[in-house]
Amino acid sequence: MLRVALIHDWLTGMRGGEKALEVFCEMFPAADLFTLVYLPGTTSPIIERRSVKRSAIQWLPMAGTLYRQYLPLFPIAVEQFDLDGYDLVISTSHCAAKSVVVTGRARHLCYCLTPMRYAWDQFDAYFGVDRVGKLGNMVLRPVLARLARWDRATEGRVHRYLAISQYVARRIALYYNRQSTLVYPPVDTDFYSADKMPAGPASSTPPPKFLVVSALVPYKRVDLAMMAARQAGVGLTVVGNGPERSNLEGLAGDGIELLGWRPDHEIRDLYRTSTATILPGEEDFGIVPVEAQACGRPVVALGRGGALDTVIDGETGVLFADTTVDSLATALTRAAGTDWDAARIRRHAEGFSRSRFVTEIEHVVNDTLSAPVGQRW
Repeated sequence: MLRVALIHDWLTGMRGGEKALEVFCEMFPAADLFTLVYLPGTTSPIIERRSVKRSAIQWLPMAGTLYRQYLPLFPIAVEQFDLDGYDLVISTSHCAAKSVVVTGRARHLCYCLTPMRYAWDQFDAYFGVDRVGKLGNMVLRPVLARLARWDRATEGRVHRYLAISQYVARRIALYYNRQSTLVYPPVDTDFYSADKMPAGPASSTPPPKFLVVSALVPYKRVDLAMMAARQAGVGLTVVGNGPERSNLEGLAGDGIELLGWRPDHEIRDLYRTSTATILPGEEDFGIVPVEAQACGRPVVALGRGGALDTVIDGETGVLFADTTVDSLATALTRAAGTDWDAARIRRHAEGFSRSRFVTEIEHVVNDTLSAPVGQRW
């Protein structure tokens, strides 16, 4: 019997990585689940039903909310997981999960959400002087540089990398010097459907109202969306929570609102009734744009990163070139004035379905297990 272990960085909410993990849990119902920190009640019922094996970080003060403060301890913690009894290890990793230690007979597949951004190329977005102060920036820079060196040194613990987008595949090649297999994340295109979709052009009454669904963290650039909506004179609803919320509250008002987080069925209704969903920052993939398109609605996205895999300019949305208020405001105006083909948008999104993901993962797993022990791709 094949013994499988699933490794995830932390379980504190349902984002794109957790939705991939959810499908892995369905595919491997007997698998054991390991994570650095787990907050019960923050993930889906499928994940919640698992007995989750947690690291020692779980027991540090206020780890459930301040786990990011323990980032320097992640390498030690993730290497303590006992994986000796497993034949197949699947990590869903954007931080440290990919660096678990497996036995010589086991195969390790990493579903790589991205090489860790803050250690490699986005340090200033997370730990710039304007965010942590001059002293904090000076202290953290060598810490994150050391973490990047560890991340690079442990790339060989993975037998095969799976990239969530062409953009991430390039990052894996750049930082790990490894090839990868492209497998787009799963989107529940059955749940996110075009039913009850508003008919007619986006510019018809009621007035244009755009949507952002996002964790409120710096690199997501929710502030850019809020400022652009104000300049374009359109409404904007922001769904999400995170450490940036207090900073963003000063940009709300006059048709721009912060709702906090909402359950999936409410988000689906917002997708269906919004003029378009905005992806204002550079994403590794961006599952939100595909969910919106599955509901038959267009997306306004920065023309970089994963959006180039998921949004077709002029057909399923609008790609804007620069992270400036003017560039995004112009794109919002263009989206509001376009008569979109909802059926065409929906068909495009169906190419990212959960069933497609399962088929591709099954193929990769079988291919990997049939290869000689120790082979790396």
